[in-house]
Amino acid sequence: MLRLTDIRLPLPEGAAHDEAELRAAAAERLGVTGDDIATVRVARRSLDARKRNAPVFLYSLDITLSEQGDEACLTAKPGVSAHEDEPYLFPAAAPAGLAARPVVVGAGPCGLFAALALAQAGFAPVLLERGRPVDERARAVDAFWAGRALDPESNVQFGEGGAGAFSDGKLTTQIKERRGRCRKVLTELVAQGAPEDILWRNKPHVGTDFLRGVVAGIRREITRLGGTVRFGARVDGLVVREGVLVGLRLAGGDEIPATHAVFAVGHSARDTFAMLLAAGVRMERKPFAIGCRIEHPQSLVDRAQLGALAGHPAIGAADYKLAWQTRGGRGVYTFCMCPGGRVIAAASEEGGVVTNGMSLHARAEANANSALLVGVGPEDLGGEHPLAGVDFQRRWERLAFELGGRNFRAPAQLAGDFVAGRASKRLGRVPASYAPGVAPGDLRRCLPEFVCEAMAEGIGMFDRRLRGFADADAVLTGVETRSSSPVRLTRGADGRSVSLPGLYPAGEGAGYAGGIVSSAVDGLRAAEAVARNICGLPAEAESAGAAQ
Repeated sequence: MLRLTDIRLPLPEGAAHDEAELRAAAAERLGVTGDDIATVRVARRSLDARKRNAPVFLYSLDITLSEQGDEACLTAKPGVSAHEDEPYLFPAAAPAGLAARPVVVGAGPCGLFAALALAQAGFAPVLLERGRPVDERARAVDAFWAGRALDPESNVQFGEGGAGAFSDGKLTTQIKERRGRCRKVLTELVAQGAPEDILWRNKPHVGTDFLRGVVAGIRREITRLGGTVRFGARVDGLVVREGVLVGLRLAGGDEIPATHAVFAVGHSARDTFAMLLAAGVRMERKPFAIGCRIEHPQSLVDRAQLGALAGHPAIGAADYKLAWQTRGGRGVYTFCMCPGGRVIAAASEEGGVVTNGMSLHARAEANANSALLVGVGPEDLGGEHPLAGVDFQRRWERLAFELGGRNFRAPAQLAGDFVAGRASKRLGRVPASYAPGVAPGDLRRCLPEFVCEAMAEGIGMFDRRLRGFADADAVLTGVETRSSSPVRLTRGADGRSVSLPGLYPAGEGAGYAGGIVSSAVDGLRAAEAVARNICGLPAEAESAGAAQ
């Protein structure tokens, strides 16, 4: 296979270039005819709009030749090199007569991919999820958004698919991964129905509507390969003998044998964190962030980012990513930007309001939204308890609940009013998309002062880079507190908890990931660590590192 880079094509009239156009471009680069090329595959595509009057798509193409030719001659050409896809290699197959099946706790991206990898290697894992299957879960979430009761066990945070099942489904990641794990994650998603373009788009995303089917497909594959999936199975206790994990105790009283258990419980499993701490599992405070959601018309973002290209079918809805360090040294930044999406109610506890953002695959709704966050360090928490960050988050969520009217409506404020330091009495021309509804007011009553000061400064600075960001009618909806876990469950180079052999902390909740792909990759790492330890193989040093 040959890889051709820096192939430049003007924007197509429709949504994408067809295969004939790509084949012709590859043939021209190589100096051959189109008939000499057997296959052409997009490896990467990104937009170069630095010249607004002549934007192009930059392609990397993988091609094979119709006949074995002089590839050495072709690779001497600029931008042409030999290429092979890096295979993903699992370290070991399950041994005959496996004494105990490994257990995975949590069916978010981390847990699903840990269980999938173990199932594919013959380990027949048991996957425990406190919430419901994704379709049942979606119905419960829709009912909550419509104003009915919150289900504390199956909601936006808990249930099959994890928090990522109600998001934009972004698959971008900053992790440096050279063992084929990222590609493994993407190809498995495509195999279960995700759009194939996630394999080559510069900023791939799936969307909540596609993710639900993909998640269910992964679960079916786990069970087809011999795994067992149990829903409504919250782990409430550990069974430890002579300092070693031997089982898990479920909320209903059942006890599951477990000498190797991956804990991929997500960033909102506060009761599980408390249970693990009480059981002596070592954990520590870690930095996180809080703030709110900011909402603009998508058309405003498109014009600011794309100019005359706004609305082009090959580009779609524009996004942004902004960061600033304030005069006081605080970091303020946008996070999890959802083009053409909505702000959603993401509470998992009674008496607290939590916001997040979500987009469907088409990103076709009227508003764009993003988290507007300010960094929180251990020094801000007012205590050294490992769960001080949980208490900090919960305090502001409860104040937001009170400010919103104690019915899960969220407090909201116009950006102009927020910067000016006055409460909002009504919204302006930008409608708030949050359901079950918003209550105009003053977000300074449900966020720390240092967060509000940094947000106000950031709004003004971001307007210099994205014209209209500080639009007076932009809507701020609070509070966003669950962008990452406030704790880290410390683990060693062998992937196991440093304090409890047999327990494998993994994913975003354990403090080792920050998004769908990095969580899934950390799940693969956890599965690899389980396999190595079961089979007596040496540890992989990178298993101890964060996958963010």
